Amino acid sequence: MSRLKTLREYVDNELLMLDDDKQISATAHLYGVSLAATILAKKRGLNEELAAMAGMLHDMHAYKSGSYDDHAHLGAELARGILKELGLTTEDETDIICSAIYHHDDKLVIDSPMDELLKDADVIDHCFKDSSKPVKEKEQVRYANLCKELGLN
Repeated sequence: MSRLKTLREYVDNELLMLDDDKQISATAHLYGVSLAATILAKKRGLNEELAAMAGMLHDMHAYKSGSYDDHAHLGAELARGILKELGLTTEDETDIICSAIYHHDDKLVIDSPMDELLKDADVIDHCFKDSSKPVKEKEQVRYANLCKELGLN
């Protein structure tokens, strides 16, 4: 079984503990960010599997705790524990994934390429899932840059 499939099964089982509405939105968001991360990684020449794994884990703390307070930093700690428990990644790979999760809410700051990729994948999911909603202020510049990068006018 692939590492990503193993991780997705773990995440799916964790999400089963949520009530139905939260489970649906959490699943849609985590899979949406994971897919967007994979596409961006392919385009940018980054590791697609690690990008997809970061997308699957990036908001797990928020969903498990029911709070977005400091969810990126706490989520990185949770992700490190999950990856260690499952034995899916090397220490370096875990560091890359956890750094991306740790920084993914800092949309106005520029970090490493994988960190930036996860931020952008999150913005893609937020902004394209329901285009009738206004783009959040902290995501506007990133959204405009993504549209330009992807040739979307």
